[in-house]
Amino acid sequence: MTRRKHLLTAARLVASFGMLAYLLSRFTSFHLSALLPKWHASTLAWLLSGLALSLIAIVLAAARWQRVADVLHLRARLRIFLSHALAGMFVGNVLPSTIGGDVLRVARLSQTTGDTPGSFASVVLERVSGWVVLPLLTLVGFLVHPSLLHLGTATRVALFLSLGALGLLAVLVAAGVSPQLGGRLTHNQGWTRFIGAVHLGMERFRGEPVAVLTVLGVSFAYQLTMVVAAWTVGHALGLNLGITVLLAFMPAVAMAQVLPISIGGLGLREGALVVFLHPLGVSDGHAIAFGLLVYGLNLAVSLLGAPAFAVGSRPVRATA
Repeated sequence: MTRRKHLLTAARLVASFGMLAYLLSRFTSFHLSALLPKWHASTLAWLLSGLALSLIAIVLAAARWQRVADVLHLRARLRIFLSHALAGMFVGNVLPSTIGGDVLRVARLSQTTGDTPGSFASVVLERVSGWVVLPLLTLVGFLVHPSLLHLGTATRVALFLSLGALGLLAVLVAAGVSPQLGGRLTHNQGWTRFIGAVHLGMERFRGEPVAVLTVLGVSFAYQLTMVVAAWTVGHALGLNLGITVLLAFMPAVAMAQVLPISIGGLGLREGALVVFLHPLGVSDGHAIAFGLLVYGLNLAVSLLGAPAFAVGSRPVRATA
């Protein structure tokens, strides 16, 4: 099993750099300097703003996870969730690891709370809440900027990802709600645990509609913050992309880059941005540079998780 995981990780690394090399090879006179930000007085300010917004987004993600865990009766301070989230980001984005950031988060929260099934459910439900918001944001972006509906392939791909994600979520929730299916899988191993985790969460959230609204509200705040962070990166590159354009397409990029065929979405993210931004007059080179700079910003923030990853996790007393 360990050998298989290492082979899969190696394959994903090859796929990531292969996709990126293919994109870059499309330029007959490629110069790296042409893709880097033009350093003006405002460039650093835009990048620092993007970094600050990314940090705020991490805190919002940790708060979302804490609220989900609270409903599952897993109580700890926000700093604990933030530490585990940063450690997970470090593993997922910096290390070409076979365990993955979410697996680390489950393990760390299990050590903290002593409840492995509940910890697994909290991570799954926190992810699901994000997947509810992403396609909705893309659809809202098209609603407020209807001219984006006429961009051919870019529009079709974004709508396909959004409607497909909503369809898969509907199937997952329907299976999770069912006591005959979801209830039996709560303590299972393997991929069926996801359905069991959704069932456990649905049972706990059913009597707390306010908690559902809170989690979704924080999810919207998190994703909107990420969109604005991407907007600042675009300005650092001199791409004057409207915020509604990014509202429609950045969530679709986020959905595309989670396909488990690359490391950190490398290659997938840049390819998706080429598809989405080319009809808007953004050159393929600048679309790739935009994706790499967004990745670089995420990588810089993820490095903050190195101390949390190195220290590990210790059981702590639950707090209200």
